[in-house]
Amino acid sequence: MNNKEKIEELYKQVSIQTYEKLDIWKDTILFTWQWWIGVGLSIIPWILWIIFRRKESTLRLLTVGFFVMFLSTFLDSIGVQLGLWYYTHAPLPLIPAFFPWDTTLMPIVIMGLIQFKPKLSPYIKGLIFAGLTSYVGEPLFIWLELYKPIAWKHIYSFPIYFLIYLISNKIYIGNSYHKST
Repeated sequence: MNNKEKIEELYKQVSIQTYEKLDIWKDTILFTWQWWIGVGLSIIPWILWIIFRRKESTLRLLTVGFFVMFLSTFLDSIGVQLGLWYYTHAPLPLIPAFFPWDTTLMPIVIMGLIQFKPKLSPYIKGLIFAGLTSYVGEPLFIWLELYKPIAWKHIYSFPIYFLIYLISNKIYIGNSYHKST
C-alpha cells in the first residue's frame, strides 16, 4: 500500500469513527445536564458581554475576541487530535475542540479583563487569567465531567494562557484603530 492509499484509508477510518461518535452523542450526551451547561456557557456569557461591554471599544474587543477564538480553537483541536485530552459532553459533536470554552469563555473573559482596571499591568492580569483558567477552570471542567486530560497537566496550560492574554492585550492597545489622516 502506497502513502496515498494509506492516507485515503485513514480518512475512511476517521469518517467511520465520526459517525460512531455522532451516534453516541445523540444517544447518550444530547440533552444531558452537562450538555445543557455547555449550551448555557455558549450563549449566556455573550449576552452579558453585549450588555456590559464598553460600547465605544466594541471593534477592538471583537478583534481580540476573534483572535482568541481562532487561536484557542486551533490549539484545542491540535490537543484533541494528538490525544492529549478530549471532551465528553460537547454541545457540537463534530467539532473536536470544546465550543463553549474556545468561542465563548476564553474570549469573553479576556475581553472583560482588558476592560476591567485598564491601568493595571497586563502582566498581572495575564498571570491572574492564566492561574484561574489553568488551576480553577480546567479542574472545574474535569469535575463537571466535561474535560478529560490524558497526557496534559494544568501547568502546561499556564504559559499558553498567559501568552494568549498578553498577545490579546497587545492587539487591543494597537495603533491600527486610529483613523488615518
